[in-house]
Amino acid sequence: MTASFAETRRPPSLTLDGVSVYYGAQVAIQGASLTVAPGELMALVGPSGCGKTSLLSAINRMADEQPGCRVGGSVRLDDHDVAGLGVTALRRQVGMVFQQPNPFPLSVMDNLRFPLSEHGVPRRQRDTLAERALRDVGLWDEVKDRLGQSALALSGGQQQRLCIARALVLAPRVLLLDEPCSALDPVSSRVVEDMIASLKGRYTLLMVTHNLAQARRLADTVTVCWVEGECGCVVESNTCEQVFEAPAHPITAAYCGGEVG
Repeated sequence: MTASFAETRRPPSLTLDGVSVYYGAQVAIQGASLTVAPGELMALVGPSGCGKTSLLSAINRMADEQPGCRVGGSVRLDDHDVAGLGVTALRRQVGMVFQQPNPFPLSVMDNLRFPLSEHGVPRRQRDTLAERALRDVGLWDEVKDRLGQSALALSGGQQQRLCIARALVLAPRVLLLDEPCSALDPVSSRVVEDMIASLKGRYTLLMVTHNLAQARRLADTVTVCWVEGECGCVVESNTCEQVFEAPAHPITAAYCGGEVG
């Protein structure tokens, strides 16, 4: 592992082409296609059960680990199909943050040292990279005097920012966010939102959210998912302004207008 590991890498385009996710005979989402431009944030919205989280799991191949799950179609970073990448290499490029903050039961600093160690980053680089990640999420000044204390003692909002820092410390190019604010109080949620906004341009971001106001505040583009015939599908994908102000699909108009969903 060389020092280049710590360098910011150019964010790629993220393209899903006809992606379907199956759990045994059940279809979670079928034929989903979308493209996130390099450095942009796309919000993935729609009612529960329409396959949004399943799409995220297809991108970083977490779906591969679920018994009976299979994925069709292709997922590409720029022109590279993720199916051709090793899982470890892929997950260094594609970080993921979950709905519930899930810090390891370790110290604040060891939450960041651990993934660096697992990926073979030399010990002498780990603390520098950890501090950089904590600064990136605006957490350094809040925790610098308690880096050796348990991460579980942090507030919910701080824990979520630590989890985002843990994803960023591996220098990914893409960040997947699965409802990152839904478990937080309004004040903590706004802090995390502002931090996510600061990552635009440096990472390609795909964020699942049920909060349409949040999507309007943060997103460059929006993809609307729906349930048709007992499986999820994409009904519209466009700029944030187009989706909310001049939707092309009647389902989008009804959902974003609060009439359904």
